[in-house]
Amino acid sequence: MGTEQGFTPIAFYEYLAVARRKLLDWVRPLTLEQYTREFPFGRKTVRDTLVEIPFAEWSYGTRLVGETPPAARDQHPFNRFYATDFAPLESAWEELADRTRRILREERQWERVVEWRTTATTPPMIVRTPAAGIAIQMMSHEIHHRAQVMAMLRQLGVNAQNLDYSILMFQRASIPA
Repeated sequence: MGTEQGFTPIAFYEYLAVARRKLLDWVRPLTLEQYTREFPFGRKTVRDTLVEIPFAEWSYGTRLVGETPPAARDQHPFNRFYATDFAPLESAWEELADRTRRILREERQWERVVEWRTTATTPPMIVRTPAAGIAIQMMSHEIHHRAQVMAMLRQLGVNAQNLDYSILMFQRASIPA
């Protein structure tokens, strides 16, 4: 495991970062045609499904620091990656990961209530959750979309598998004969 010990949001995020690197290694060699090929699930393409992950991560991180993400999707800093190739997304996501790590390390009141208004629903609603709920949603959201991307990659002939926590993070040692 990395330098983080115990069960903390940042320790779990570090697992996501390890799994993400492996996932992105599978995506990097795709052609633009493969990257944008439509599938009948997820956000329809590898690109759009991948972009959804940092799009949400940035939004949830913004809420954790007490700010409000833009209500209009076209004003979101990750919106532009729905129309680019892979490399710019990967670079921006690396920068976002540093921001997310900082936010998760600095949060000290996981039980504090975070509240916001959403106009994404009809009628508009007030949403409340503990800060820990935002972190849980941010990280489980990534796993959800990561699985969709892996299914798309498999249909493209990529052997995308074995991103379980136990595979990537458990320490293993050979048993002496």
